[in-house]
Amino acid sequence: MPIAIKMPALSPTMEEGTLAKWLVKVGDTVSSGDIMAEIETDKATMEFEAVDEGVIVSIDVAEGTEGVKVGTVIAQLAGEGEEAKPAAPARAAKAEPAPAPVPAASAPAPAPVAGAAPKGDRVVASPLAKRIAADRGVDLAGVKGSGPNGRIVKADVEAAQPGAAVAAPSAPLAAAVPAVAAAVPDFGIPYEAEKLNNVRKTIARRLTEAKQTIPHIYLTVDIRLDALLKLRGELNKALEADGIKLSVNDLLIKALAKALVRVPKCNVSFAGDELRKYSRADISVAVAAPSGLITPIVVDAASRGVAQISREMKALADKAREGKLMPHEYQGGTASLSNLGMFGIKQFDAVINPPQAMILAVGAGEQRPYVVDGALSIATVMSATGSFDHRAIDGADGAQLMQAFKDLVENPLSLVA
Repeated sequence: MPIAIKMPALSPTMEEGTLAKWLVKVGDTVSSGDIMAEIETDKATMEFEAVDEGVIVSIDVAEGTEGVKVGTVIAQLAGEGEEAKPAAPARAAKAEPAPAPVPAASAPAPAPVAGAAPKGDRVVASPLAKRIAADRGVDLAGVKGSGPNGRIVKADVEAAQPGAAVAAPSAPLAAAVPAVAAAVPDFGIPYEAEKLNNVRKTIARRLTEAKQTIPHIYLTVDIRLDALLKLRGELNKALEADGIKLSVNDLLIKALAKALVRVPKCNVSFAGDELRKYSRADISVAVAAPSGLITPIVVDAASRGVAQISREMKALADKAREGKLMPHEYQGGTASLSNLGMFGIKQFDAVINPPQAMILAVGAGEQRPYVVDGALSIATVMSATGSFDHRAIDGADGAQLMQAFKDLVENPLSLVA
């Protein structure tokens, strides 16, 4: 009997994914550890390895198929001594293209079987949609389904207001993230439509939720960089033989982590009826990858040396751009750092990355008139803005963190002590 190869759960929260690419074909012999496919989750594209040895006898889900549920049979493998014939007629040839994705939500569920269409007062909805509706107090009887045959899917429930019969077009979430692409007029302007990948959908959903549900407070400080830049130059000369070249960002990661240790009231997250106070500063660092923004994590950055941070950050950034990060490398973190200084951006306000309660936005270091010891002079100055979740962090505590960060950057020897 052929072995069923099922869609794996590549992260603790993964419920479905996109089978981005098959690296094997029917008739190929695979061994344990061979890479069989590339699967796109909501954060990265990951390689799927074979566990058993045998011959591929059928491909049951075509590459490019979206919304493949965890546990779905995607291929079949004939083990040693077995006849290389699938257990059932191959379904790959009949594989239907995935339904058009709903922005910032999972792909619609497969079409229901005959007789599953709504009858009378019966409501047809996916199990996930029913669970979300129950949690949010949404009445499914009045929700219009966008799935096959009117089936209610996750996106329809997320667009509905708790206790409301139907999500009105003017509802906040529906206005921020249109339920269907057709709802956005093109005004006759020529354009090319590019289907959203899972990463971009997740970014859209999470940032919309963050701005709608988290009361942001923004605090900005100007910081002299001259001492930090001088120390960086000296360290790079000393580390040149080891092939290490520190960036300003490496030192800022260390500074933020130490600031969080000094001001532990900001190293927290809001979790409903409790406040989680972290005893370790794990810094999520924003990296622009081809598929979208992702935040690999430097774990326990406050206790790591700057050379170690530099090596680790380079390796994580490379993996992020290749879409090869493992879930534990980007899930978690206690605070985030986003640096747009390399683009000449002077100052900006970043959106908090939930469930974290703060993110630090760093602008470019530039020559500015600056008062030093009561006299006007020229200094290299950087503006940094902290975005804080006001449910978890008071303004005074956020101000203390920004002051601690400023002190560490302007007196950088403590970063290497």
